[in-house]
Amino acid sequence: MKNFSSFTHRNLSSKSINGSAAFISVQSMGRTVYLAPEVITFLEGEGNYTFIYTNTGKKYLVSKTLKSLAGQLNQNFMRVHKSYLVNSDYVVARLEDDRMLKLSCGKEVVVSRRKIKEVSGMLDHTNLRISA
Repeated sequence: MKNFSSFTHRNLSSKSINGSAAFISVQSMGRTVYLAPEVITFLEGEGNYTFIYTNTGKKYLVSKTLKSLAGQLNQNFMRVHKSYLVNSDYVVARLEDDRMLKLSCGKEVVVSRRKIKEVSGMLDHTNLRISA
């Protein structure tokens, strides 16, 4: 049995889930919370800070850029806008000629004009095309 002194932050953050990405550590209420990529619905970047939204409805603020967090996440995450990184597992609908993505949490995320083709191709590939 391992003792807690040998169980460091570095060991935890380097572990992966299903061979994909590692946990993301977040400070919340004086504690460190480790988020698995599977529970993250989307990330919203604002300068050097990023808001992380989870499937439980919680919102966390981290002092890392969206680009640096994107490197820690798996291939399910798509950069749909300069300010948004979305987990494709939580996309339930595409609105306004693919300019908007509706997520299972009820939030709507804007897709930039330059990314529409790329995002549509990725979502069509995963059979997420929903038409009205």
